[in-house]
Amino acid sequence: MCLAFEEKEMESEENLLSAYLLLLLLGSHFTLVGPSTPEEGWQVYSSAQDSEGRCVCTVVAPQQTVCSRDARTKQLRQLLEKVQNMSQSIEALDQRSQRDLQFVEKMEVQLKGLENKFKQVEDGHESNIARQYKSIKAKMEELRPLIPVLESYKADALLVRQFKEEAANVTELLGSLQEQLGGLDYQELHSRVISLEDRLKACMQRLACGKLTGISEPITIKTSGSRFGSWMTDPLAPAGDNRVWYMDGYHNNRFVREYQSMSDFMMTDNFTSHRLPHPWSGTGQVVYNGSLYFNKFQSHTIIKFDFSTSLISRSRQLDFAGYNNMYHYSWGGHSDIDLMVDEGGLWAVYATNQNAGNIVLSQLNPNTLQIIRSWTTNHPKRSAGEAFMICGTLYVTNGYSGGTKVYYAFSTNSSTYEYIDIPLTNKYSHLSMLDYNPRDRALYAWNNGHQVLYNVTLYHIIHHSDNLNM
Repeated sequence: MCLAFEEKEMESEENLLSAYLLLLLLGSHFTLVGPSTPEEGWQVYSSAQDSEGRCVCTVVAPQQTVCSRDARTKQLRQLLEKVQNMSQSIEALDQRSQRDLQFVEKMEVQLKGLENKFKQVEDGHESNIARQYKSIKAKMEELRPLIPVLESYKADALLVRQFKEEAANVTELLGSLQEQLGGLDYQELHSRVISLEDRLKACMQRLACGKLTGISEPITIKTSGSRFGSWMTDPLAPAGDNRVWYMDGYHNNRFVREYQSMSDFMMTDNFTSHRLPHPWSGTGQVVYNGSLYFNKFQSHTIIKFDFSTSLISRSRQLDFAGYNNMYHYSWGGHSDIDLMVDEGGLWAVYATNQNAGNIVLSQLNPNTLQIIRSWTTNHPKRSAGEAFMICGTLYVTNGYSGGTKVYYAFSTNSSTYEYIDIPLTNKYSHLSMLDYNPRDRALYAWNNGHQVLYNVTLYHIIHHSDNLNM
């Protein structure tokens, strides 16, 4: 998570201070009466209210690592690197110039000596001419090394002019960025962002679960692969493990790409390839605690594949679940069984004949793959565009192309459903994967060959008895 936007950028120091003060507000037991709407350009992540409906805090927290993808942040970093390189080059040039200056000063003394010799020749007798010219010749030999030094000075002078021109360009760019960022010092801002991110993480951990009330505009991370596929990070990965997993297509493929970081995924094609023992079916795969969970092609078998050993650690049939395009999502693609993860653990979404083709939701034991508990819903699986879990609630979209929204929610806590209306911008017109990551608190999507992220807005109720100390 970082501080900026729904794909908008941080606009001013006042916005940063606003979020900072909100965190202080949270940790101080103060109560803010009034709307919980943030300033323009900020994505509300979580709103908390007490039992009387008064706003306790608002957490503004878009997707983790977005700041590192901010165009202006990249530009600033590149400029800082360029200035640093220029400084090193100028320092080397200065050292060489100081060395050459000492040599030139020595040559200056010798030139003065040569001038005196010429004067002596002019004033002296003819008998001394031969001796004087011999001495002059010796002085000229001493001055010969000055020639390459002068040539070097010419090259250095050209280099200095180039540096001056480049420095002028950098100064202009930095001036423009300074105007956009309100004159903030980048290093100071960066350190404050890191500090605030840590407090936001702690705050969100205390807020825990909530009800989905909004989805941001999509953030395009990469354009790659075919029309269908899935990509994800591990919500239970240890600190420092930011690997990205990438699976192109929905059948007849068994190769999973592993990228070392989100940055590698965005900027390079450097990856490790893992070959699965069986091809997968659909795009409902999930990486959880170091293992890949996927539906074996043309079966209702779920497989747990351990990346550390490259072996199947568990497999189990999902009894009565439709497969092989029997009960797929409305876009097809062998999407009969959709595995997903939320704050509560591992889930499977599918349909059965016994439930008339309507969605069945089962919580799975991630070690044994046994069903812990199942819920039957009244929503036809074939009418669902995509689905995802947040905090024990299943959210379903009304389609996968064109105008899309989240319109159905089934709560496992109350075993009830409701119809809702949360717009979902379908930027590239074909969703074939939509999954929630509880660590990043964002939706990962595969949209017509584009890998995108959505930030989410969750609504929380916090009672007076809850401990809000940071």
